[in-house]
Amino acid sequence: MDKAQAAIETAAQAVLDARAQFQSGPQPATLADLYDPLTMPPELLKAHQKLDAAVDKVYEASGGKKNYKSDAERVAFLFEMYQKLTSRLPTDKPKRRPRDR
Repeated sequence: MDKAQAAIETAAQAVLDARAQFQSGPQPATLADLYDPLTMPPELLKAHQKLDAAVDKVYEASGGKKNYKSDAERVAFLFEMYQKLTSRLPTDKPKRRPRDR
């Protein structure tokens, strides 16, 4: 496992751990509760920011930006990468039929 993958896995586990703090107990929070932009727990927000930074570092190595302004911008970069990767795949071109003369 390389360093980047380990950093992402560690950060992802931190997100899961932060969620778990609020999903147990007498009144467990739902994911909708946890991800409400107005009431998101600071611990969960920080964990996601660290995960984003670890993922962004990998994207940067693949030609992406160092930081993204939004999740939408990050997703747009992913689609660009996907398009580049899939455009290199061989395609089955239909065989041309000879013309009748």
